[in-house]
Amino acid sequence: MSYELVQVLDGNTFVVSDKCGDIEPSLLDATGLFSFDTRFLSKWVLTVNGERLNALSTDDLQYFETRFFLVPGTGTVYIDAKLSVIRQRAVGNGFHEELTILNHDEKPVDLTVRVEADCDFADLFEVKDALAKKGSYTTRVADGRLVLGYERETYKRETWIEATAPAAIDEHGLTFAAHVEPHGEWTTDLHVITASGGLGFHLDRTKYERNAKKALPIMEHSLEKWVGDAPRLECDWAWLKTTYQRSLVDLAALRFEPVAFPGQSLPAAGLPWFMTMFGRDSIFTSLQTLPFTPELAATTLRALGQRQGTRVDDFREEEPGRILHEMRFGELTAFEERPHSPYYGSADATPLFVVLLDEYERWTGDTKLVRELEYEARAALNWIDEFGDRLGNGYISYQRRNETSGLENQSWKDSWDSISYHDGSLPGFPRATCELQGYAYDAKMRGARLARLVWRDAAFADRLEKEAAGLKRRFNRDFWIGDRGFFAVALDADGRQVDSLNSNIGHLLWSGIVDKSKARAVVSHLMGPHLFSGWGVRSLADDEGRFNPIGYHVGTVWPFDNSIIAWGLRRYGYKQEAARIAAAMFDAADFFDGRLPEAFAGYPRELTKYPVQYPTACSPQAWSTGAPLLLVRTMLGLEPIGDNLIVDPVLPVGIGHVELLDIPGRWGRVDAFGRGRVDTRKKSLRRQELGILGEYKPTKTR
Repeated sequence: MSYELVQVLDGNTFVVSDKCGDIEPSLLDATGLFSFDTRFLSKWVLTVNGERLNALSTDDLQYFETRFFLVPGTGTVYIDAKLSVIRQRAVGNGFHEELTILNHDEKPVDLTVRVEADCDFADLFEVKDALAKKGSYTTRVADGRLVLGYERETYKRETWIEATAPAAIDEHGLTFAAHVEPHGEWTTDLHVITASGGLGFHLDRTKYERNAKKALPIMEHSLEKWVGDAPRLECDWAWLKTTYQRSLVDLAALRFEPVAFPGQSLPAAGLPWFMTMFGRDSIFTSLQTLPFTPELAATTLRALGQRQGTRVDDFREEEPGRILHEMRFGELTAFEERPHSPYYGSADATPLFVVLLDEYERWTGDTKLVRELEYEARAALNWIDEFGDRLGNGYISYQRRNETSGLENQSWKDSWDSISYHDGSLPGFPRATCELQGYAYDAKMRGARLARLVWRDAAFADRLEKEAAGLKRRFNRDFWIGDRGFFAVALDADGRQVDSLNSNIGHLLWSGIVDKSKARAVVSHLMGPHLFSGWGVRSLADDEGRFNPIGYHVGTVWPFDNSIIAWGLRRYGYKQEAARIAAAMFDAADFFDGRLPEAFAGYPRELTKYPVQYPTACSPQAWSTGAPLLLVRTMLGLEPIGDNLIVDPVLPVGIGHVELLDIPGRWGRVDAFGRGRVDTRKKSLRRQELGILGEYKPTKTR
């Protein structure tokens, strides 16, 4: 299946089709027109004279607009066609499709053009889990349009379909009688409009059509402004520029406006399953993109603060001060058959909220937002100790309370088998994963800075710093596996070390919780052959019992993960190692046409000439889209110190220079420059740099 992402003005609508633009009726695939977690179109099939069409090419004009070039027939051998068909589709309050048929013959033709349409109005969870519907369907032809409807008590959704050319409309679609002169064309515009509300809601046809017409030019202007406001990247490696530009455009595609903050946007997690607000994903993406699009961070903080937990609710796993994990708007959530209204089953989003608030202020100097969110930040810091410490041992741990639909693992590696012992067996619950403690340490240190600088509460700052110091001391004692030279991925409920080697240890460097005396050993493992594949750091080392190079969190390479690891390497002075990770990621991006997917296989680079795709990876995905931007930051060594931006570049071999121009921040707009090394032995040097040849030895740079 070929995914094409297009975006409506509110950022929560997308179309997934095959390479011909058709949508086949399938409950098990994320194909269709989706808006706010509901599928508004599950079938959309074009035929000419009863014949399906074959794709010549598919062009992504913009993230919200796609063009399909087609010919009749589905045979494997191409015979010069006398007809060709162009479908140009743009999403906006549903989608608009311009259908054009070209006659290349010297004789006129009469054609029967048919568009079959249907809708199951499936909730996204129903699509994923193949669940049956509980409401009733309606289909009618009214006012020159096909209206598909669904009702369940007070929940109502409709899809309207109409065309500009005369059509015979029935309950299953639209039929056109097209006459096309020699070397002439026939065209019609098809409008698919989504509408939702409670029973008895009034569907204002004029309003919906007006909004649909406005959407395309508004999105075009929005994209132009978005790219124009971002820093400009110049370098002598063309593919780096391509990847950078692709990341900016994909970020624009993944934006959506929270209902409470019109005109502001934050990143959705990814296509096709996660086009909504995720606490962890939105925070990490905002951290990655701060030097480029700081407005994402501001909206993310406001939106997450507004939805912060205020009570104890086992169904939603809500607790006072806890930051949400996921927000959904579909039928199952509306009827409380899923807890996502919102769902709070995340142990890391809450400390990360404080981390983002501080990093945002360091970049922008926006103390007003820090004062505005003081209550929410204090509540988040309080959650760490009052609710996050479930065993009373001073560590954040997690255990789901919603046994039917809650997440077992509530860390970023949230698949069921992601946390394991060296022999591959799984620990019980609660689990205290190592990176959670790093995030808690960082949140306390950053919270102390904000308390002292902005909230003018020195006593609170002193307390947080004291707690952070104690946490760091205990952590380096309890999690350190001395005979193996790295930190355990977790402690189990009995305080026993979960002793597998994971990429999580790179997050510990980013948080600053690692004792300097242990950092070199951690770096050796991160860049050694068991974790580093040559394409990036694997999520699980290849000598661990549960390792699988194509397992979701047990051996694949995650670009997001690698960008955070590179940031951590810079923090501890391992600049060359950070550059190696950046080189690996940008090399991989070359094979993915500039768009890094959610994850790819963890095979060693000497085995594969290209990174192997992970079959169900989201693409684009927000924090993979943000990864190249953060890697540019780490290569240039960008760090805000007071009202100044420090630039300390270390570039990978083969990149002669990088310029990042007009970087926004509290300093206004500034430029950063980096010069690297280009050598006639580039290929050999790059292979050594990526750790493919010989034994790896870390080098720390002051």
